[in-house]
Amino acid sequence: MRTEIDSMGTMEVPENALYGASTQRAVLNFPVSGHCMPALFIRSCGLLKYACAQANLALGRLDAEKAKAISIAALEIYEGKHTEHFPVDVFQTGSGTSTNMNVNEVIANRCSQLSGQPIGSKIPVHPNDDCNLGQSSNDTMPTALHLSTAAALQQQLRPALVQLSKALAQKERTFNKVVKIGRTHLMDATPITLGQEFSGYLRQVKKGIARVDHAILTLKELAIGGTAVGTGINGHPDFAQAVISILNEKTQLHFIEAKNHFEAQAGRDDCVEVAGQLQAISASLTKIANDIRLLGSGPRCGLGELQLPATQPGSSIMPGKVNPVMCEMLVQACLYANGQCQTVAACGRDGHFELNVTIPLIAYSLHEAIQVLARGTTLFTERCVAGLQVNEDAIADNLANSLMLVTALNPHIGYDKASHVAKRAFAEGRSLREIVLEEKLMSPKALDKALNPKKMV
Repeated sequence: MRTEIDSMGTMEVPENALYGASTQRAVLNFPVSGHCMPALFIRSCGLLKYACAQANLALGRLDAEKAKAISIAALEIYEGKHTEHFPVDVFQTGSGTSTNMNVNEVIANRCSQLSGQPIGSKIPVHPNDDCNLGQSSNDTMPTALHLSTAAALQQQLRPALVQLSKALAQKERTFNKVVKIGRTHLMDATPITLGQEFSGYLRQVKKGIARVDHAILTLKELAIGGTAVGTGINGHPDFAQAVISILNEKTQLHFIEAKNHFEAQAGRDDCVEVAGQLQAISASLTKIANDIRLLGSGPRCGLGELQLPATQPGSSIMPGKVNPVMCEMLVQACLYANGQCQTVAACGRDGHFELNVTIPLIAYSLHEAIQVLARGTTLFTERCVAGLQVNEDAIADNLANSLMLVTALNPHIGYDKASHVAKRAFAEGRSLREIVLEEKLMSPKALDKALNPKKMV
């Protein structure tokens, strides 16, 4: 252990830790869940501290030596290094001050290492005076939240949905001529092609991609520059613009300064909106996974219209059983993501006066939802959708046995007579064709033409 000093006195810190007294206090104060802040959130903090150092250098508030040292250390964090030195639990101070100071201390101590000074000496860089210059946890943590969430949407979820859309588009083309029975209310309905059915799934996913793009735009306003309560106290008037310009160069995500810094720090409505978009995507993916699971039910006593890839044994007691495990995995991932988004919505209400005090939990929940949805979607695409095959015999049998083909007879014999035919066919276990011909409602030629399923799609 080594002894460090902060505003509350001395604190024993692990000898090799790059963090300092403030972080160690948080470690001791918040041993709650064992869940640390998301890796991409910490990386985004590193990028933000780099941009702040460069902005302060350009504005003449930080000398070149300190700015260079901070920039080197901050970019190391952005590159994913030193992750073991960010131990603070998610359930901490609601502003994220502990994490902000964790980042400041790691940067300062890394600067000491690089300059040959002892860790904890605060030479040549001070964690508050230099790393946090012109900043507050109250504007840096909301900024890192938007930065990291937008990056996660762009880098993780969007590519996963694009990959799924391509797989579904390929299946739509392959299945386009396969005529099958449609279903509404889980009951037989009029015919549809399997390609048409999959085109609906494809459109859902494409809308999901558009929702991701909209969510990224929703996060474009950054709180940096507001410092403690949104007034910008101790900050340079051009600081926010300078920082955001640098961030845009690095991320290509086109952020802008918050139009109102008081809203940007007191409210988390943008994150609640993003959570809503993620819930819509979760709903779409759940519907697709469940439909494919049901269409593949059987193999002999279910619908059996699709053959799902076999990925693992389905039962510890029933030999040869294979289950739709990838569909079930994705449904569970969506349920989990939906729960995380519900948490974000609840967190959004806790913006009391000038600051929302649930920022670490919002960050954790959004990143969990995005990561699980992205990974679940990727696996579902690769191990289920890509290998889907058609069971043409089952589709043909279901189509031939459907009573709802009678719908095509409405224009010829009317709704009431068509209803009578369907009910009689069902009650007697006979075909529609037999009943119509027996009751002499249509000629055989006209009936065959009307009951052709390929003419109904």
